[in-house]
Amino acid sequence: MAHIVTLDSRQEAALQAVADKFVAVHKGDVMKALKEMIVLNGRLQEQLDARSGPRPARRNGGEHFAFGR
Repeated sequence: MAHIVTLDSRQEAALQAVADKFVAVHKGDVMKALKEMIVLNGRLQEQLDARSGPRPARRNGGEHFAFGR
């Protein structure tokens, strides 16, 4: 999980705009938005895994988290 991504200023500005909109959708609740993003990313990863075949097990046991909206 130590994958580092470097963004240029244009990419950073675009990412900030998307993040601001995502938090706004969650009525300014940053923690709720973060939890939703974690859930969405987990679901997308599961879909990618299903299409690409088995992957090595995660060190943390691959726990799944579910958060209410």
